[in-house]
Amino acid sequence: QVRLVESGGGLVQAGGSLRLSCAASGNLFTLDNMGWYRQAPGTQRELVAMITRGGAADYADFVKGRFTISRDNGKNTVYLQMDSLKVEDTANYLCHAKVDFVGTFGQGTQVTVSS
Repeated sequence: QVRLVESGGGLVQAGGSLRLSCAASGNLFTLDNMGWYRQAPGTQRELVAMITRGGAADYADFVKGRFTISRDNGKNTVYLQMDSLKVEDTANYLCHAKVDFVGTFGQGTQVTVSS
């Protein structure tokens, strides 16, 4: 079983920055891709960014140039640096990890961007 614990969310003004962290624990021998999704009330969950074990990253168009995903394989941790935040970035951000080809989500951390 895999456990994901996110941290780093909060309230920030538009144009500001936040850094999210997600630490994975449990049976991680075959930990593969890690990433971040987000979900705002009344909307579907959407992929924000993902990163392979080798460090190859991919981003949703709406965050390209503003967000940066990274990971520390030694700490089984993935990060999301969010810059130039917009009001529309407000959502619950959930960490995702794939172990043995099975995906797991964390509980999420709330990000609120005020105008």
